[in-house]
Amino acid sequence: MNPIFQHQSYVLQRQVFALAGKFRMYDPMRNLVMFSEQKMFRWREDIRVYGDEAKTQEVLSIKARQIMDFSAAYDVVDTALNQKVGALRRKGLRSIFRDEWEVLDENDNVKGLLFEDSMGLALLRRFLLGSWLPQNYDISFGTTRVADLKQNFNLFRYELNLDFSMDIARTLDRRLGIAAGILLAAVEGKQSS
Repeated sequence: MNPIFQHQSYVLQRQVFALAGKFRMYDPMRNLVMFSEQKMFRWREDIRVYGDEAKTQEVLSIKARQIMDFSAAYDVVDTALNQKVGALRRKGLRSIFRDEWEVLDENDNVKGLLFEDSMGLALLRRFLLGSWLPQNYDISFGTTRVADLKQNFNLFRYELNLDFSMDIARTLDRRLGIAAGILLAAVEGKQSS
């Protein structure tokens, strides 16, 4: 597996005032380790992640299974290995008031949940404060929390800290956790524009 997927934490940044979504992923030492540029006007989401800004080596693919699906499922593939590592499926109706996703393994078995921190804060974000109130997500497998994805408040860019340090047993494939962060940034970008 590519060593860029071995870190305990990452920082994901997306420019707020850009026509196309550009995502930069940094390691704990603030070195750029991944880059993605979201294509505009796509019927079906297809996000490609590269190991550098020049896009010389594709490392991940995050692709929606269907066109404009309210409960969309996104397959996550390690393109260097040509291997599906899992999928993320949005829970449509539940995500209206509070974002909730299922984390699936490579065979589409539910392994865990990705969810927004609290219903009260989620409602405040949607109906009153919008992007002024940063989002916080947890990924849990059963009762075990395996990741924390926390947005920092910043007027000029979307910034999300991905923390996998509590997952000592490494039950969450980091590639799937990274894809979750990118998807949240992409979806949040569409909701706030």
